[in-house]
Amino acid sequence: MTSIVSTSFTLIPNQKYRRSSRRSNHSCNILGSDSQNLSTLGDFKALPLELFQIILEYLSVKDISMLSMVSKTISHRLINYISTSSGSRRLLQQDFHNLELSGRKQGSYMLEHYRSLGLLFKRCTLLLPTKERLKYIHKILSETLTAGWDELECHRVYNFLCELTNLPRKMHTVVCSKPGSARKLELRIRLFCRSVLLDHWTQQSDSAFWLTRILKPWPMVNQARLLYIIFGPISSQDGQVVWQKMTEGPTDETSLKGLADAIKLLYDNDTKEWTADDVISLVDELSVVPREWLLENNARLLILSGNNICFTFMASKAVNGRANELARMIVFLALVCEKDLYCMDWAVKMMQKVCKVFSTQVERNNFLQNVENAFARVIMDMLQSVMSGRVTKECPELQITAARKKKNPIFCSPSLKRQKAPTSKQRRKMSRGQNIEAFHFPQMI
Repeated sequence: MTSIVSTSFTLIPNQKYRRSSRRSNHSCNILGSDSQNLSTLGDFKALPLELFQIILEYLSVKDISMLSMVSKTISHRLINYISTSSGSRRLLQQDFHNLELSGRKQGSYMLEHYRSLGLLFKRCTLLLPTKERLKYIHKILSETLTAGWDELECHRVYNFLCELTNLPRKMHTVVCSKPGSARKLELRIRLFCRSVLLDHWTQQSDSAFWLTRILKPWPMVNQARLLYIIFGPISSQDGQVVWQKMTEGPTDETSLKGLADAIKLLYDNDTKEWTADDVISLVDELSVVPREWLLENNARLLILSGNNICFTFMASKAVNGRANELARMIVFLALVCEKDLYCMDWAVKMMQKVCKVFSTQVERNNFLQNVENAFARVIMDMLQSVMSGRVTKECPELQITAARKKKNPIFCSPSLKRQKAPTSKQRRKMSRGQNIEAFHFPQMI
């Protein structure tokens, strides 16, 4: 018994001793790590951080870049120094037009300074992964180097980039050739414009400025082509532009969101170089790239572009006497609202607003009659396709019916299936708008 008690007694302090040993080892590791970091600072370890940064003020950029290769700890301190306000003011000089220096001397001095600065960034981030290095350098260039530049200087930057990369020549090649014939070049232009000029800005006005620089030198037809190349739908396999997406069948919101956002960017930022008529003309040209879009896709683009652009686009058609096209667009706006589960009240209010654009009651009545006839034609096309058991690209609204069958069993009722197809005489009457009481609109005005 005595041995058992003594054994249990001796186990307890041993366990405590092991735990305390682990604690002491852990604390020793921490102290060892800290001491190792301090040891890599050399004689600088005796100096506080503020004094270390003051010393850096007296070193040239080349000397600082050499110092960054001494150890990882010093390199990390230098990165922090560059990010401070004092380091940015000293290293990222923006006084490009100092009148005290002659033109040639100023140019050579600034060129040498930024060459040394690039070497410093390279050496400071040498041990970081490539992805992190690119993020850091990009942040410095986009948020610090060009901060506060006026519009004229940004114009010079764009002209320099165009000259350096031959961007205008590459754009001329893709806009003057058949869509899709230079897929790799289209992809290069898209990636360059998005990654270098457009996507990283936090202010929409900045993105609108650079998008304007890209589009404005070209005629309206080529502007629409470039807009599709930069913001249009791409293949999920190789990332290349899909040109037939809008013409072969109905597409989803994801494929149109980039184009809609770009259109809103040009319309909403009140840039002097883009009037409302310019943006509407661009949307009109875009709807025939590379060929005329399905009306459903055109209507979905207008909905995603917002109320102002949608109304302005349709009001333009009303003013220019294109009531028949406008009526068909109203029909497909309603179909997209039904298919994408938008509020149908929006389509009704938009139609009421468009009706007020017409100056006379005769024009309003003619427009409403065109809308009625357009609804009748769409429903007759759908009915004929259902009865014949086929679905065509020209009748995308059949997909609405197929989607609603799962949600509403009324579409699957036997009475609908037993209906006979209308005769040719009945179809002619219905196409003229006769005997279609169900589609008469209430007084809108």
